Amino acid sequence: MLEQLPERFEGASAWTGAQMRAHPERWLVQLAPEDVADLEQAARHCLNLGRDAGQITKADFPLARFGGHLAALKEKLLHGIGFEVLRGLPVAGYSRQMAAAIFCGVGAHLGAARSQNAAGHILGHVRDIGADANDPNTRIYQTHERQTFHTDSADVVGLLCLQEARKGGDSLLVSAEAICNRMRAERPDLLKLLFDPLATDRRGEVPEGMQPFMTIPPLSWHAGKLTVFYQRQYIDSAQRFPEAMRLTQAHVEALDMFDALANDPALHLTMRLQPGDMQFVYNHSQLHDRTGFTDWPEPERRRHLFRLWLSPEGDRELPECFKQRYGSIIPGSRGGIITKGTKLHAPLD
Repeated sequence: MLEQLPERFEGASAWTGAQMRAHPERWLVQLAPEDVADLEQAARHCLNLGRDAGQITKADFPLARFGGHLAALKEKLLHGIGFEVLRGLPVAGYSRQMAAAIFCGVGAHLGAARSQNAAGHILGHVRDIGADANDPNTRIYQTHERQTFHTDSADVVGLLCLQEARKGGDSLLVSAEAICNRMRAERPDLLKLLFDPLATDRRGEVPEGMQPFMTIPPLSWHAGKLTVFYQRQYIDSAQRFPEAMRLTQAHVEALDMFDALANDPALHLTMRLQPGDMQFVYNHSQLHDRTGFTDWPEPERRRHLFRLWLSPEGDRELPECFKQRYGSIIPGSRGGIITKGTKLHAPLD
């Protein structure tokens, strides 16, 4: 496999944290008052139509000026650095319906929304609900614990920060290509093991007729693209299934090195999402993480983010093995979590 890869990834998506810290203008965009007004008028139009936030289409969310930027953002996600933060949305003055309409409307300009859990939630809620992080069926984003660098089960993940934690809860991003460059230079013998079809736990959300785990390699080289699919905690917990491929000591060493490089401040970028920030990340080239946090005692002040999973048209081809997670691998209609009885909707609470 290594013989098929470039000697070194040099494109825009092979950025390092040091580069992004030096050039925040590459990824942080301050919304102008005219941009905010454009988004608000489009949201009012959707609300007047009586649309559920999960049903908003690009046509339902007409933009007079900001649509051009969202088209450029889609290109940045798919073919550029792979992430962006839009700052300055005044969410403190919005109703929950208004904030959801703007966020889902922006998402509709980037791609089709996908279900984020077995309940069919198009609009996800990232907050601590007191779930046990040690339970193998727990989704870690429902706790206050530190996550690990991972990808989500969709092409693009979007977050809208409504409330930030009292302490912690920072967002971290890292480039898979930057990690690959370091492993290729230092331990190519370990890098090649990450192309093996390691088992990843489904955490109890099992599509009908499927195994309780997936066998998608952490790294895939397909159609001239390096694609990452990674959640270390779920790789580890998949070992509870006797039929899952056993991790060798060399695999564990490779995974440990991948994690160590992702956690190297020279490679990753740390940011604190403020209320009103919208962050979009391309899962096939980037990994994301969140530090542990301490929340406010008042329920109305506790950390809360909306989340979207999106599937853009014109996206890269994916290997056949991604059908285990994505169902379809057709760009624009792939990704998300669908199980028996799943009905798509966008709960506001």
